[in-house]
Amino acid sequence: MAKYFTRLGDGEGVWMSKEEIREDVMAGINDAVTKGKTPNLTDDDIEKLIEILTMPEKNVSVERGNEGIMTFDAGTLKLPVRAGIPMDRMTALMTHERVLCSDTMEMCNVDYSYKALKNIVSEEAMAMELAQKNCILPIFYGAMPNVGQYTKPDGPLDNWTELLPKGKVKEAMAAQEEAVELASKDMIFVGTHLAEAGACGIQFDTCGASGDADILAALIAAKELSSKFPNLSIEMGMANEYHLGMHGKLQFEGQRLAGQFPAAQVKSVEAAGAHIYGCVVNTKSSKSFPWNLARSIAFVKSAVAVADIPVVVNAGMGVGGIPLSNTAPTDATTRASKALIEIGKADGL
Repeated sequence: MAKYFTRLGDGEGVWMSKEEIREDVMAGINDAVTKGKTPNLTDDDIEKLIEILTMPEKNVSVERGNEGIMTFDAGTLKLPVRAGIPMDRMTALMTHERVLCSDTMEMCNVDYSYKALKNIVSEEAMAMELAQKNCILPIFYGAMPNVGQYTKPDGPLDNWTELLPKGKVKEAMAAQEEAVELASKDMIFVGTHLAEAGACGIQFDTCGASGDADILAALIAAKELSSKFPNLSIEMGMANEYHLGMHGKLQFEGQRLAGQFPAAQVKSVEAAGAHIYGCVVNTKSSKSFPWNLARSIAFVKSAVAVADIPVVVNAGMGVGGIPLSNTAPTDATTRASKALIEIGKADGL
C-alpha cells in the first residue's frame, strides 16, 4: 500500500496511507462539526483536501489566481527573535519589503502588550514615522490586549484565576470588568498615538487569550479607533477558535462573547468596525496534520460564509493546522496555505 509523508501535530514526520489520511480528515471535520457546530465540508472539498495532502511534491502552492494577502503578527520579532538574525526593526521591515516581498508588515516591541507600550509610546511613534519614510508596504503597529497584566503584582487588580478557585466569583467578575476598562483605555491611547504617527493600521493580536474580558477590551478599543480614524485599518487576530468564558456574562453589541466560535467571532469583529478578522484554530499536537488541517478548514469556511470583511487565517506555529514547532516545516505550511485558501476560501494568511 502506498504511503505518503505527512506529520503529527507536534511536527514529527510520519508516513500514512491514503485511507489513514482520509480517516483522520473525516475525524477532524467531525470534531469541528460536533464541537463548533460548523457546516460539514462537501465531498468535493474533502477530495480536494486529500489530493493536496497526498501531492508528491515536498512543497506545493496555490493555483494562479488564488493568491492571498499575507499579514503578520509580532512582525519585527520574527527575524531577530525567531530566526536569531541580529537586525533592528527598520532592517526587518525593509527585508520583508525588499527581499521577502511581504504584502504588509507589523512593527512591534519586544514587550508585546499595550499596557507596557503606553510608557514608551512617544519613542514607538517616532519609530513608526521613520518606518513610513523608508518603506512603501503598509505597516501596522501591533501588540496583545493581555488583560492579565492588570492583575497583581504587575497591575492594581486582584487576579481572577486566584479568586475563582476560592469561590469568590463576584469578586473575580468585578476584577475582569475593571481590567476591561483599563486595557481598552491603554489600547486606545497607544493606537491613537501610532495612528497620528502615520501607522497604516493597528493590530490587536491574540485577542481573548485571557478570556472574554480580553476580547471585550479589544473590541471596545477597535470601535473607538475605527470611529476616530476612519482610514485606519484595524486587524483583530484571535487567540482560540472559541472565547473562554472566564467571566461568562460579558457582551458586546448585545452578543455574549463567551463560547463564540469563528462564525460568531467575525460578526463581533465587524460590529466593532474592524477591517480584518484573524481566524485562529488551535493545533492539537497529539493529532495528525491531516486531522488538524481538516478541522481548521471547517472552522475557516464557516467564518468566511458569513463574513462581510476579509478573513485571514493565523497559519503559523501551532495554529491553522500547522504543527506546534518553533520553526514550521514547509511541507506542512505550504499544504495548509493552499488548502485554507482554495478550500476554506480565506482571503489571506
